[in-house]
Amino acid sequence: MSELAPYDGVLLVSFGGPEGPDDVMPFLRAVTRGRPVPPERLEAVAEHYLAVGGRSPINDANRRLLAELQAELDGRGIQAPVIWGNRNWHPLLPDALDRAHESGLERLVAIVTSLFPSWSGCRQYRMALAAAVREGHERGVEVEVDVVAPYHARPGIRAALVDRVDGGLDALGRLLGVDPGQSAAARVVFVTHSIPVEMDLASGPLGSAYSGRQRQEAHAAMQQLGARRGGVPPWDLVFCSRSGPPGQPWLEPDIDDHLVELAGDGVEGVVVVPIGFVSDHMEVVHDLDTQAAEVARRVGMSFVRVPTVGTDPRFVAALADAVLDQAALARGERPTLVPATCTPQCCHR
Repeated sequence: MSELAPYDGVLLVSFGGPEGPDDVMPFLRAVTRGRPVPPERLEAVAEHYLAVGGRSPINDANRRLLAELQAELDGRGIQAPVIWGNRNWHPLLPDALDRAHESGLERLVAIVTSLFPSWSGCRQYRMALAAAVREGHERGVEVEVDVVAPYHARPGIRAALVDRVDGGLDALGRLLGVDPGQSAAARVVFVTHSIPVEMDLASGPLGSAYSGRQRQEAHAAMQQLGARRGGVPPWDLVFCSRSGPPGQPWLEPDIDDHLVELAGDGVEGVVVVPIGFVSDHMEVVHDLDTQAAEVARRVGMSFVRVPTVGTDPRFVAALADAVLDQAALARGERPTLVPATCTPQCCHR
């Protein structure tokens, strides 16, 4: 029996992004469908995409990840196709299920390129997949899908993160001419996507899992790094990409405001770590590499942004492990790491 049984295929699920200028506004309308987002806000965000040619880097990142995950499974002797589908842009989830059906697949295990639990990072994907499955059944596409629970605590992912922070500190040390791990002049700044405070409070079975688990992972990574470097450098968890109405509380502090505050406290350089992002998509390319980097330059602060986990072999292996653990769970066996169970109260909006 295959290690992947009862599944006969893997579905890699992601957010999606435009492939060219003509896709930008239709994509943004798809993302914000059903939400009262002013047209001027969409136009402002569209400019971020158009500034890089109208093509989001997320799709090419997912193509690379798809190939690496397929190679990882093949290397383990698991003969099962990996199919890619997005929530907001082509290839869309219904199209992915159609391809699975045409290939004779009947039951897929889906893993989302979102590490931490929240409405937008977990439950909304589950709802979109459930809708795609229902619509497929109405068209005679008899494909079932189970979803891997948030998998941020995998040791391989943490190891990849630790190495990136370590390398970032080395790079910052060369810029500052000091050991940043032992200097109050440097700081490690973990960054994730901001969400409404109310949404964070509703995340996870007990609440605040989105911000809480990212803070826990950042703490664990820094403890490992401290053991390696002989001390834990000072660090913070901050947020980016706020997009809600002005009167709605979102998670803070924003990275731009935080950089200004750090500069006022005498910090001379930062290592920026995109902990909440698995690939270099628009929030990383624009909000960090462009906007935050410009704020750092303006306040005279050295700025090093470390790579996302992307296709690091340890990250890819962790995805494969998470998929196989879900398969073991579905078979009624005890997997290496039992995924957290979603409940009706988990990550509700």
